[in-house]
Amino acid sequence: MVRILGIDPGSRLTGYGVIDVEGNHSRYVTSGCIRITGDDWGQRLGIIFESLNTLISEHAPDEFAVEQVFMHRNADSALKLGQARGAAICAGVSRALTLSEYSPRAIKQAIAGKGGASKEQVQHMVRVLLNLNATPQEDAADALAVALCHAHTCQTLQKIPGAKGAGGGRFR
Repeated sequence: MVRILGIDPGSRLTGYGVIDVEGNHSRYVTSGCIRITGDDWGQRLGIIFESLNTLISEHAPDEFAVEQVFMHRNADSALKLGQARGAAICAGVSRALTLSEYSPRAIKQAIAGKGGASKEQVQHMVRVLLNLNATPQEDAADALAVALCHAHTCQTLQKIPGAKGAGGGRFR
């Protein structure tokens, strides 16, 4: 069994999702959002870092996956998102977790079957794939989608002789 932490970074809300994967089966562990408040940017990045460190301590993931930054119309927003993403990555790397990164399009493709899927389609598919009783909040669903994308990518790479990549072939 492999435990994966998926992260959907944001400067106000950072979604997280934890799943366990064994063979072709994924099981929901937990998900939610880290709400980042305050005006001091350094403190806000610190909240992301410390909150993810706490989650990592509580849930002991083996690997973590993060959504890559896509270019916003507003360059300042993209830079802030990149910094939030950096704080999240530092939390995982400081705990010696294997990092994998996926584009928003690749995540949607892996979860909903099309790279241009809507947020609602991703939420629905996360609910179906993890057999959840309720639809997760948008940012939490996105983070679970990141974790599921990582699991699917690792499973696919395992089937290709000599392939290396995300997860280092740890799935069994």
